[in-house]
Amino acid sequence: MFKSSPKPAKPAPARSTDTLLSTSAFFEGKLQCEAPLRIEGRYQGEINSTSVVFVGESSVIIANITAPEVIIAGKVFGDIYADNRVTLTSTGELYGNTACGVIVIMEGGVLNGLCQMKGKADSPSGGQSGSQDESQSADPAAGTG
Repeated sequence: MFKSSPKPAKPAPARSTDTLLSTSAFFEGKLQCEAPLRIEGRYQGEINSTSVVFVGESSVIIANITAPEVIIAGKVFGDIYADNRVTLTSTGELYGNTACGVIVIMEGGVLNGLCQMKGKADSPSGGQSGSQDESQSADPAAGTG
């Protein structure tokens, strides 16, 4: 009748941010990080991370970024090299080139630069025969006689 109450369930672990550069901060230089990084302020230089980099809505970044995953909600002026994914949210702006495995651009997001996709094109077969077929099918007059 008087049983002890059950222990509350532990909440699922959220994606943590171990390193935070706040909105009032301005940093300049070379940043190397092994933990998730969130930038809400201004940064100029170079960013190398072995974890996710999140650029907040109020951020202005003038830097090249190398990381497995980059999420942009603010402004980035520079190139991004991401082995996995680059995400531009509806407020995100990238003025530079990117090389990534996957790119996601939400409605309202801005990409003003070149995008090079990694993955299938990097394989030995590389879709080379597919690109030839696509070029022939792109011209409707090419197959008619």
